[in-house]
Amino acid sequence: MSLPIDLDGPRFGPAAGGEATALIVLLHGLGADGNDLISLAPLLGQAFPNAAFASPHAPFPCDMAPMGRQWFSLQNRDPRSMYFGAEGARPMLDRFLDTELAALGLKSEQLCLLGFSQGTMMALHTALRRPLTIAGVIGFSGLLIGSERLAAEMHSTPPCLLVHGSADEVVPAQMLGAAVEGLRQAGVEVDYALRPGLGHSIDEEGLRLAASFLERILPEA
Repeated sequence: MSLPIDLDGPRFGPAAGGEATALIVLLHGLGADGNDLISLAPLLGQAFPNAAFASPHAPFPCDMAPMGRQWFSLQNRDPRSMYFGAEGARPMLDRFLDTELAALGLKSEQLCLLGFSQGTMMALHTALRRPLTIAGVIGFSGLLIGSERLAAEMHSTPPCLLVHGSADEVVPAQMLGAAVEGLRQAGVEVDYALRPGLGHSIDEEGLRLAASFLERILPEA
C-alpha cells in the first residue's frame, strides 16, 4: 500500500480576480509534473475567468526517467498492475480534490478533471469512484483502467470528453475506442474525437473541444 502523501502543485486564477465558481484540476502525464499542464490555465482562463485551476505534482518520482513524477509505475503495463497502481494513488488525489474544493467553498458539481496520458488514467479512475458526481472529465491521450471492475466499484457517472491522436506513439489510438466502449457500458455519457495524424500531444482542436465541453458542464465558470 502506498504511503499517504499530501499533493501540492501550482495554481492559477480565477483570472477575473473574484471568488471561484468552478475548479479545474489538471493531471499531468508520466515523467512531467504539475508545471507542465498549468500552462493551459491562462489559455482556458480567458474563456473561463471565474474558474480556479490547480495542477498537482504526482506523488512519486518517475522510475523511467531521471526527472519528473508519476502517479504509479508503468514499467509493468499488465492491466492488473496498472489497476493496483491507480488504486494506490487514488486516495491521495481524492484528498487533494476534497481539500481544494473546501478551500474554495465549492461543491463536487463545480469540479472538472482534465488529464493527459497517465493523468487521464487517474482522472477517469478517480472520478468514477468518488461518492459525489463531479461536473465532468476531459481526457487527452489516455486509457481506461479496470473497466471490468466499474460495475462493482463506480459511484458516479460524470460526463466525459476523450481526445486522442490517431498517430499516438505512446498510448495506441485503439485505446480510445476501448475507453469509450467501457464507459458507455457503465452508463457514462462520453463524447470523443480522434485527431488525424496527431501524436502523443494536445493540439488546438483538442483545446477547442475541451473549451466547448467546459462551457456545457461549467456554465458559470
